[in-house]
Formats: sequence, C-alpha cells, structure tokens
Amino acid sequence: MKLAVVFIFAIATVTVSAQTLKFGHIDLQALVQVMPERATAEAAFNTFQGELEDVIGEMNKELQAKYAEFEQLGPDASEVKKNAKVTDIQDMQQKIQSYQATAQQQLQQKQAELLQPVFTKAETAIAEVAKEKGLIYVFDVGQKIVLYKSNESLDLLPLVKAKLGIQ
Repeated sequence: MKLAVVFIFAIATVTVSAQTLKFGHIDLQALVQVMPERATAEAAFNTFQGELEDVIGEMNKELQAKYAEFEQLGPDASEVKKNAKVTDIQDMQQKIQSYQATAQQQLQQKQAELLQPVFTKAETAIAEVAKEKGLIYVFDVGQKIVLYKSNESLDLLPLVKAKLGIQ
C-alpha cells in the first residue's frame, strides 16, 4: 500500500513538473484607450463636465453682479446696506466654493460610472483570451508593477483587440 502511494505521488510530481506554466501580459490602459466605448464615455463625461462648468460660470456672474452692486452703493450708503451687501457677497462666495467641491465629487463619480463598463468589457475579453491560450496568470504591465517580463510571456493586447474587433 505504501509503495502504491509513493508511486502515485511520484507520477503526480512528474506530471506537474512536465506542465509548462504559461503567463501573459497586457497594458490594460493601452487597450482601453483604443476601445470605441471609451470615446463614447469620454464624450458623455465632457458633456457632464461642461454642464457643471456652466453652472459655476452663472454663479460667478451672479457674484460679479453683487460686487458691482456693492461698488455702486457709494460713500453715502448706510452701514446697514453695506453690511447686507458684504454678507450677500460672502454667502455667494461660500455657495460657489461648496458647489465646486460637490461638482468635483460628481465628476469623479461620473467618470467611474462611465468607465466601469469599458473596463469590465476589457477584463472579460482578457479573461476569455487567457482561457483560450491556457494561461494561468495575466499581468498588467501598464501599471509598471511587473519588474521583469520574459519574451515567453504572451502579449495579449493584439489578441484581445482582435477579439473585440479593434484594429
């Protein structure tokens, strides 16, 4: 019985040793840059960003109008009127700062929302090609985390681009 276990273990060891481990690599960002869905997402993002900038522009015009009103008060205006205008200007400045912070968060969320499907499609295609090629790992070399890459590592970029129908 012991001999049979040793024999099976020896055969399993030889089989595992005989298998060639296959690795692949891809620059995920380079793939995403050539995907048509990225251009669509970028256009939608730019439209959204333009709308936010328009709102900020309107708020700045309103602030400039408030400055002009303050300057037109003249030296004969009462302290109460001057203080009211200063408070109004300060409130508007605070409102603009608050909106800018909110707008920045909205931009980040919108970008993630628009790009997530693009990255998901790219990662799905990468996984399909890796399975077809029998790879056990695929490294993203665009992130510069991989310190060494052998010529035996399969570059998946052209294969994934072909799978996605990208020239």
